[in-house]
Amino acid sequence: MADFDPWSALAGGALIGLAAATLLVLRGRIAGISGILSDALLPSKGGRGWCIAFILGLPLGAGLAWTAGVEIPVFTETRPVLLLCAGLLVGFGTDLGSGCTSGHGVCGLARGSARSLVATCTFMAVGAATVFVGRHILGG
Repeated sequence: MADFDPWSALAGGALIGLAAATLLVLRGRIAGISGILSDALLPSKGGRGWCIAFILGLPLGAGLAWTAGVEIPVFTETRPVLLLCAGLLVGFGTDLGSGCTSGHGVCGLARGSARSLVATCTFMAVGAATVFVGRHILGG
């Protein structure tokens, strides 16, 4: 695993905040990936082009960083079927919670949304409980 670098974390967080603020100012939209993906896959009144460009920019940005020499840790120890199940559970939770961690945690909290505060606290508590169970009870 790569060593933690607070400056790159700060720069990454600032870029995420800048992108979220820019999207809100220019398009009036929250930078929640689940909502953007839904709009890209289903016809919507706001147009699909920017949604598709936003989603394609996520892996392309990582590829550009890798090409520039940034070390990107890749973990491949998990079986693909577990990744598929995890993805489906995340999708279900996103629908159940009316948004994802980026929509609630980054954008909703910045807007002072009480609903996003509850959702983000729930995400964090369930994540912590999952790690505890996986590491200390199941011994993973």
